[in-house]
Amino acid sequence: QVQLVESGGGLVQAGGSLRLSCAASGRTFSSYVMGWFRQASGKEREFVAAISWSYSGSYGSTYYADSAKGRFTISRDDRKNTVDLQMNSLKPEDTAVYYCAATRTTVVHTTMSAYDYWGQGTQVTVSS
Repeated sequence: QVQLVESGGGLVQAGGSLRLSCAASGRTFSSYVMGWFRQASGKEREFVAAISWSYSGSYGSTYYADSAKGRFTISRDDRKNTVDLQMNSLKPEDTAVYYCAATRTTVVHTTMSAYDYWGQGTQVTVSS
């Protein structure tokens, strides 16, 4: 069982930066693939970024949605049981509730259905 708590959301002007953090409970955090998703008002939840764990030998491999490439960076600290999402050059279209998610698989997934555990979400609002 994993519990996830996001923090770091807020209001920022276009072009600004925010760093989201997800704190996870549980002693096996290092064996979970971690992901970030977001859901804008009236839209489907969508994949943003994910990071692998050490099983496959590709520890820390990262994956991004096209909308996030070059602007967002996902990272994890298995000593602290945290996964962060650094978001730079934010745009109004990045406005959404951002969710942290975890799955205990050996493959990094970009679909919601693959993730077993979810946080409560944190609001990010980017003003123009």
